[in-house]
Amino acid sequence: MGPTPTRGYTASKQQLLNRLARVEGQVRGVSRMVEEDRYCIDVLTQIAAVQAALEKIALGLVDGHVRVCMHGEGGAPSDPGERMEELMDAVGRLVRR
Repeated sequence: MGPTPTRGYTASKQQLLNRLARVEGQVRGVSRMVEEDRYCIDVLTQIAAVQAALEKIALGLVDGHVRVCMHGEGGAPSDPGERMEELMDAVGRLVRR
């Protein structure tokens, strides 16, 4: 088995994991709010906070991808056109709602 490939988030992997754990806690909090029959607007406010946190994480991953993987590192396709298409597909999935 070869060395672990460099990813765009490798340098900040622990920070990424910490943020994801925080979002996980927020989602559990939303679940508790529903179990406790909390006011709908309060639940929606917390859902919006979770979405914003996930979007920030996703943008950080896109940033890392552009800085590392778009240069042909991290297991990205070797063809620059394929790398660009892959990136645009990923961005499209993020902004599609």
